[in-house]
Amino acid sequence: QMQLVESGGGLVQPGGSLRLSCAASGSIFRIKAIGWYRQAPGKERELVAHITSGGMSNYTDSVKGRFAISRDNANNTMYLQMNNLKPEDTAVYYCNADLVSSSLEIFGLWGQGTQVTVSS
Repeated sequence: QMQLVESGGGLVQPGGSLRLSCAASGSIFRIKAIGWYRQAPGKERELVAHITSGGMSNYTDSVKGRFAISRDNANNTMYLQMNNLKPEDTAVYYCNADLVSSSLEIFGLWGQGTQVTVSS
């Protein structure tokens, strides 16, 4: 059974940094596209950053220049580096990935979510 497990959230002051990690485990053949989403209270879940299997990334406008998505294919781990955090970045962050299993089936999985709170 494949799964995604996130870590790295927490409380940080405005202007601070956090790095979120998302580790994939199970019988994984490879990981295709990866996305980081967030959901603030009372708001819909939104895509924050996305990276293809080839390494092409894109970001929602509000985080461009501050966040960076990356992947370590050798260790089946994905990251979201968040710099110059703002109170409006406060949300639960989720990773999402299309995983190809050892039997070559494709599964779209979500992590459990990690809380990021930006406050002084």
